[in-house]
Amino acid sequence: MVQISYLWQQFLLLMSSLVGSLSWRNVLDILIVAMAIYYVIKLVRQTRANSVLKGLAVVLLLTWFSDMLELNALNWILRQIMNTGVVVLVVLFQPELRRGLEQIGRSNIPGSGVLIGDHKPMSSEHDIQEMIHALTNLSRRKVGALIVIENRTGLNDIIASGTMIDAEISSGLIENIFEPNTPLHDGAVVVRSGRITAAACFLPLSENSSISRELGTRHRAALGISETTDATVLIVSEETGTISMAHDGRLTRYLDAKALYGILAELMKSGDEQSGARRLFTRVAGKSGKDGKAQ
Repeated sequence: MVQISYLWQQFLLLMSSLVGSLSWRNVLDILIVAMAIYYVIKLVRQTRANSVLKGLAVVLLLTWFSDMLELNALNWILRQIMNTGVVVLVVLFQPELRRGLEQIGRSNIPGSGVLIGDHKPMSSEHDIQEMIHALTNLSRRKVGALIVIENRTGLNDIIASGTMIDAEISSGLIENIFEPNTPLHDGAVVVRSGRITAAACFLPLSENSSISRELGTRHRAALGISETTDATVLIVSEETGTISMAHDGRLTRYLDAKALYGILAELMKSGDEQSGARRLFTRVAGKSGKDGKAQ
């Protein structure tokens, strides 16, 4: 097993050699490493892993000091801890590692959405108006609601946890789903390609310790799915009737009809851009295919 202490020593030797013989390649190398460290810190910030990372830094410093001061007993104990550190870190950081890989996988690389087919989170102006009408009515009546709008990241596992519907978006259907004491009101509605795909779906709860205590399970579930996917989640609080949006692990509260229209219109616009890119790719690929046959 690779020891953390050995990796740390090799890292220090590498940094000293890079600094000792600076060139544009070494500068680029250092910048890439610095960016990687920055994104790791950003990934674990305000999570339980943040405290673990601080504890690991303390252990590394103690190991270094005990080696310099020749405190052999303490240094031996710390090195034994470090020897099993890789496995411990993988276990402790498993949620953060998974979230980081998911974020890399759904990063906005130019052209990355071309091959996945047409995908429009909101397909028409009518869908937007129906969604706004339903949310404002639910807000006025203080009826809780949780609507997940799928974007590029697939939500098949979330859809499978609920009840399939596959219906057009309508304010009446949405309001009926979230009506208290009805079979489907407890859970989330998933919207895919401008259609209500499923209801009563279970969402993962956010583990962010900085979330306000006044926010309930519905908001934590919205933040949880927005942290691990690129979905846009709309929430109606049953206590206050406040309409909120969760996206990319961030919560925006106190939305009105105008703000909702801007959000949903942007989703429809992003879908149009993806469809346009795919049509362009199809034309180019088709032309290349004809040229190949002609040859």
